[in-house]
Amino acid sequence: MDEWTAIRLPLWQLFAMVGLPVLALAIIVAVLKRVARAGSLEKGEPDWSVPHIEGDAGDSPLHRWDVRCKIVTILIYSFMITAIRQMPTAFVAIGLSCLVLVVARVSLAKVLMRLMAIVGFITMFLLVMPFTVPLKSGDTVIVFGGLQWLHFSMRGFNLAATICAKAVAITLLMEPLLATAPLPVTLEGLSRLGVPEMVGQMVLLSYRYLNVFRHEARRMSTGMQVRGFRKRTGLATVQAMANFLGMLFVRSFERTEQVFDAMRARGYKGHFPQQAELRLRPADLVGAGLWLTIGVALLLYDRIGW
Repeated sequence: MDEWTAIRLPLWQLFAMVGLPVLALAIIVAVLKRVARAGSLEKGEPDWSVPHIEGDAGDSPLHRWDVRCKIVTILIYSFMITAIRQMPTAFVAIGLSCLVLVVARVSLAKVLMRLMAIVGFITMFLLVMPFTVPLKSGDTVIVFGGLQWLHFSMRGFNLAATICAKAVAITLLMEPLLATAPLPVTLEGLSRLGVPEMVGQMVLLSYRYLNVFRHEARRMSTGMQVRGFRKRTGLATVQAMANFLGMLFVRSFERTEQVFDAMRARGYKGHFPQQAELRLRPADLVGAGLWLTIGVALLLYDRIGW
């Protein structure tokens, strides 16, 4: 029989250990969402008829870095982060990602919005894994109210925290990757790396017109509210929403045909004009080598230092 150390606590402390952190996390998420939205709306509501698809103007090393080298380097470094096993090393990776954010001088509001997208994912790990990880010899567990089946594994919590820290470290790198070059240039770099050109065109057009359709849906919704529409639980609301979705689909389809006709009139034959002249400089390779060396050092520190 496996031997493990049990720490017995009253049952009510389970709610304190789980409920209070969840409540604190919910408050933090609400505050961060408010800050992120306030930062994203400082310049007013954007006109999505001409959506912003350019990277933020800047003169940081990441802005000057060749996009192909940047994509490959950050991708390989992200896989190195996923190979980390120890929680302290994962937090060191978060610190390095924050340093990259400072160097890139990207928008804090956009970074927070990206972090908000993974909050539910990492919260699930923190709540589930400590109670479901199989016990092994030498584990330390907290047993609540004498219920042997209701135990909190410290090893499970460590594993969950490590996974969450790695997820945060990788997510923090997405904004420096995507915001330090225009989106068409980034997609051009992916095409040069072997990604089918049609995939890049689909991503660019989807980004362009999903925002346009969202703006159209918002305008239609505002018009319905001005005419007295209010969402209720009756059949009339269901019919109104069905008409709304049908009209949005029709308008979207008509706009799609108009856009394609306009592209063909301008000479589109399955290829977009080259978005940028990409040149790989020695400084780009040096930067990639330095970054990957840091990643290797991080892995060695993870394997040997602990």
